[in-house]
Amino acid sequence: MKLFSCFAISLVAFLSLGMTAPEPAVIQRGNDWTVDVQYEHLQQIMLRNQAGQMKRYWYVILTVTNNTGEDVDFYPKCELMTDTYQIVPSGRHVPGGVFEYIRNRYSTTYPFIENLSPSGTKVLQGENNTRDFVILWPDFDPQAKEVKFFISGLSNETAAVSHPSQKDELGNPKKVFLRKTLQLDYKISGDPEFRALPKLSFLERSWVMR
Repeated sequence: MKLFSCFAISLVAFLSLGMTAPEPAVIQRGNDWTVDVQYEHLQQIMLRNQAGQMKRYWYVILTVTNNTGEDVDFYPKCELMTDTYQIVPSGRHVPGGVFEYIRNRYSTTYPFIENLSPSGTKVLQGENNTRDFVILWPDFDPQAKEVKFFISGLSNETAAVSHPSQKDELGNPKKVFLRKTLQLDYKISGDPEFRALPKLSFLERSWVMR
C-alpha cells in the first residue's frame, strides 16, 4: 500500500533543512481559539471485506468540547506518518462498514459517535454539545516502528513560514501556511509478521504547527 501526500513529505523535507516551524502560542491571541480535546488511544481491528479478505484498520476516538465562548467551524484534516515516511490520510480506502462496526461496538460508551468527515461541521458551545468522533485509517507500513498522528481543525491558529527554495512570480519566497495541530506519537514493537499482536506504547501528546 502506497498512500503518499507529496505536500506533507515536501514540508517535512524542507523543515529538516534547518527551517524551524513556529510553535503554537502559549497564550492565544485575539480571535484565536482551540477546542478542548480528549481521546481514546490508538486501537486496531480486523474485518473481512466484500472479497472475503481480512483487512486491518486503525482508529482513534476523539471527544471535542467547545468552551471557546462561540460556536466554531470544524474542518478537520487527519493524517498518520510513519518513521518510514509513509503518509496516510484518514478515511481513504476505509469501507463504510468499518465505522458501522465501531459504532455498534461502542453503542453504550459513545451512543452518538460520528464518523469524522473532512467536509466540515459546526461545534456548538458548551458541555451539552460535546461530540465524539472516530477517525479511521487503513493499515500502514508493517516495517514502521513509530507512527505519528496529526489532527488539525481543532484550532483556528495559523502561521506562515517562507519556503527555502520556491519563489513566487516576484521572486519572493513562497509562503507555507501552517495550522495548530494535535500530534499523538506511538511506538510499535513486535515482529511485523505477527502484526495482529503489536505492542503499542504511547510516547507523547503535543501541539505543533503543521
